[in-house]
Amino acid sequence: MAYDDLRSFLRALDREGDLRRIKAEVDPYLEIGEIVDRVNKSGGPALLFENVKGSAMPLAMNVYGTDRRLLKALGLASYDEIGEKIGGLVKPELPHGFGGLREAFGKLGAVAHVPPKKVKDAPVQEVVLQGDDVDLEALPALFTWPEDGGSFFNLGLTHTKHPETGARNLGLYRLQRHDRRTIGMHWQIHKDSRNHYQVAARRGEKLPVAIAFGAPPAVTYAATAPLPGDIDEYLLAGFVQGKRVEMVDCKTVPLQVPANAEVVIEGWLEPGKMLPEGPFGDHTGFYTPQEPFPALTIDCVTMRQRPLLQSIVVGRPPTEDGPLGRATERFFLPLLKIIIPDIVDYHLPESGGFHNCAIVSIEKKYPKHAQKVMHAIWGAHMMSLTKLIVVVDADCDVHDLHEVSWRALGNTDYARDLTVAEGPVDHLDHASYQQFWGGKAGIDATAKWPEEGYTRDGGWPRMVESDPETADQVTRRWKEYGL
Repeated sequence: MAYDDLRSFLRALDREGDLRRIKAEVDPYLEIGEIVDRVNKSGGPALLFENVKGSAMPLAMNVYGTDRRLLKALGLASYDEIGEKIGGLVKPELPHGFGGLREAFGKLGAVAHVPPKKVKDAPVQEVVLQGDDVDLEALPALFTWPEDGGSFFNLGLTHTKHPETGARNLGLYRLQRHDRRTIGMHWQIHKDSRNHYQVAARRGEKLPVAIAFGAPPAVTYAATAPLPGDIDEYLLAGFVQGKRVEMVDCKTVPLQVPANAEVVIEGWLEPGKMLPEGPFGDHTGFYTPQEPFPALTIDCVTMRQRPLLQSIVVGRPPTEDGPLGRATERFFLPLLKIIIPDIVDYHLPESGGFHNCAIVSIEKKYPKHAQKVMHAIWGAHMMSLTKLIVVVDADCDVHDLHEVSWRALGNTDYARDLTVAEGPVDHLDHASYQQFWGGKAGIDATAKWPEEGYTRDGGWPRMVESDPETADQVTRRWKEYGL
């Protein structure tokens, strides 16, 4: 089973020696970021900073910095475990499109009892601060990189709801602390919460917002998952952790938050109230520029007795984003196959920021099959942001980047096998010559057929492979060779 809350998971890591408690005073200005980045890139332990300069609140970092820790937090033996369960759920009915996915998750909720469960009393509301007692300066925000525009909370789970439909959204966005009661909401153009804000502004209404820190691991993961707007992230969280997530009504806004979170901040967004946000050293590995974003006024802070905060460091990969991205890759394979059944497997490399590059394998069945798959991916929800698609044959391991590179770099004719298109790109994409849209490419690295115009030398050549009998013999005699 997944862990019910952050602190129970940290205790388990502590018992196993996979948590390091830092008792020395550390500065959230640059120092913590440098420590965490070094530890993460060396595959080191989770960190609990117990003496953060300027705050009485401990800070948990690098908690999900390895695959082992994230899997343990979610109660899984492998990332494929959830993917197989999702595949088993939807396979008999083969629902079409994301509407079918909503149906499938609805069925899951009825069968496995995983929709969120409302409770009246919650650990996260043991302490309630309102009005002038609210002071965000008491929470340890990070100034991570030298050219950042200020201090940020990087793992706050943002809750909003659609002003007209009431549909809830849970998202993970960076949050710049402007002052003791104001934070910047960096939700990008393609995000559901931004849509909620725009609808509220059009209606001349304030938008309620609640942000949870130190949530149960499955909830934190669900906030990062690229779900369609009509699928509740808390349904996914319950599915992942195998039981319903307990939630409680907020004190000052009409929203619900995880009862077992560590800290929650509540407030209202006024239409048109914007402040400059950024720059910020982002998960792209580059600074994103300063832009105006909505500014949230905080009216209430609730927390546990003796709470702790959780954050992450992003920057040039690898970072703690890595395990979270790999989980999404594996979890969503069966769902992607519903929309594009041609796909055998796929890989989203961390070095491509996960969403920028997709390596896809197919069982090629007809001429230009690879190009059909490329365009299908560009039409599949948030996969539309993919900038590079590499299509390989099913006998290629998409996770072996050496094998993929050999096929894509040395075995393609770019005059014929390269598809170039334009379309939407990520809000944070700095490479496009204008914001929000840019060029895309698809590489057909499959073996080419005569019907596709490859007719030289009797057709596509055969790959060099060992003689099977000789290979077996060498394997049996390996010790004899003294190698």
